[in-house]
Amino acid sequence: MQIRNSVEFEVYGKYALFTDPLTKLGGEKLSYQIPTYQAIKGIVESIYWKPTIMYVIDEIRIMKPIQMESKGVRPIEYGGGNTLANYTYLKDVCYQVRCHFVFNMNRPDLEFDRNEHKHHNILKRSVKAGGRRDIFLGTRECQGYVEPCVFGEGKGFYDDYEGEIHFGTMFHGFNYPDETGINELSVRLCQPVMKNGVIQFDKPDQCTRVKHIGERSSKNFNAANIQSAEQLLEELEGSKL
Repeated sequence: MQIRNSVEFEVYGKYALFTDPLTKLGGEKLSYQIPTYQAIKGIVESIYWKPTIMYVIDEIRIMKPIQMESKGVRPIEYGGGNTLANYTYLKDVCYQVRCHFVFNMNRPDLEFDRNEHKHHNILKRSVKAGGRRDIFLGTRECQGYVEPCVFGEGKGFYDDYEGEIHFGTMFHGFNYPDETGINELSVRLCQPVMKNGVIQFDKPDQCTRVKHIGERSSKNFNAANIQSAEQLLEELEGSKL
């Protein structure tokens, strides 16, 4: 079933590193076997982002076998100097993504920018162009590439896999005050399951495992500091994007 304001694309790269945010501070890093909901959402936001809209990841399709590769790296320490650590990356990854956007109703100050048709047109143009910003697969050293696709077309490695693959409890994403209307930051957990190569994530409001992190406030956006969809589309129609 086609969802309103949806887009489908394929994202791929040589390496990916999808980790629990707790490991971002340093030390050894081990990638999850699959991308997190937040990682895919971040990729879509790199393709096209405005605070007026929020992306919902409907499903992803794992196109290639899940395989890992460890590398010795010298990360820069926050206190100065460097050290040696082992990072375990996902190798040779490719995912099909289906997602859609909804308006962020917790931002009444951005009501002037709620032009559904033009946001959707910009998003589709941005997918065809490979994104408006650089695409990273979990971390900056893992470059990703985006192309339009038809979700479900092509042969996937797990298409004929019998049964389900459970990935245990994983980081799902953050609840930001800009998107929830609540002045706090919290983290969501989920337990994704793959069936025939496809993972349908829980929606953010369906996650029951939520951990409060701390008090935060929304960022200030208004007509003076962001470009409306009308202005941006008019600008893009005169360019190659």
